[in-house]
Amino acid sequence: MKIDAEITFRKLEIFMEFMEKGNIARTAEALGISGVSVHRALHTLEEGVRCPLFIHKGRNLVPLESAFTLLEHGKEVVALMARGIDETRQAAGVGQGRLRIGTLYSLTLETVPKLIMGMKLRRPELEMDLTMGSNQVLLNMLEDGVLDAILISISEGEIDRSRLEVLPMFRDDIFLAAPASFPLDTGHPADLREFHGEKFVSLAEGFATYAGFQEAFHVAGFEPEIVTRVNDIFSMVSLVQAGVGLTLMPGRMKKVYENSVQLLRLAEEYQMKQTIAIVFARNREHDPNLLALAAEGRMYARSFIDTPNAPP
Repeated sequence: MKIDAEITFRKLEIFMEFMEKGNIARTAEALGISGVSVHRALHTLEEGVRCPLFIHKGRNLVPLESAFTLLEHGKEVVALMARGIDETRQAAGVGQGRLRIGTLYSLTLETVPKLIMGMKLRRPELEMDLTMGSNQVLLNMLEDGVLDAILISISEGEIDRSRLEVLPMFRDDIFLAAPASFPLDTGHPADLREFHGEKFVSLAEGFATYAGFQEAFHVAGFEPEIVTRVNDIFSMVSLVQAGVGLTLMPGRMKKVYENSVQLLRLAEEYQMKQTIAIVFARNREHDPNLLALAAEGRMYARSFIDTPNAPP
């Protein structure tokens, strides 16, 4: 005989609690539900089993021998299913003692260390693997299940909100960056058209800042002379320090390089912001490790109003 649809794990849970507590009121209190819900669950479970489980004595339900038989097997079934779910989650890498996080290079200066420190307080037993890469590389690794969560700059076109959960943390401005020795006029915002003859360095395609770089010079109406493209923001800023060229970069880099690199706010027509967010698969939104990461992300988001470490 097929198992009736009225027999569910939730009803078995209520039934087992009732068998332990002995009456409907105490069962309802223990499970945080109403007495009506307890009574309905027991009644429909009885219908699903297709035999009597209780008799009424006054206002009380008294278990029959059949109820104790169901209790014995119900405990085994629920325990077996709980173990099966645990093993299934282990096979999927969910809720284990390791969390694989991907991040943009620039977020390792402040954002990632703060999140990791918070996570260690919440879940001290958790080990975290850190992978750095471009926006596109990290998104691909998340899609392939290589990473559990990523910290990237989000844009509407590349994020599938039906499959990915997105938790924005902060927005960051993009600035013109020049070596400390460069004769930069800081009396007004940077009009990129005034730098038509200058050499530039940039990140490679796939990085969030590269997309902003292209957009800004498109607005300026000219193709900048790019001396070299690099695969991480620290190499790019080192080239700027060395005088190889100018670049555009997010304000969060200012703290480390404020003595060797000048940052100048862009003129209004070129201004843009990056929205930095934690992204993970929506079907893993109940993973306790990801819930802890999301909680830390929300706390970090509350630590400032808008742009962190931005020059005036």
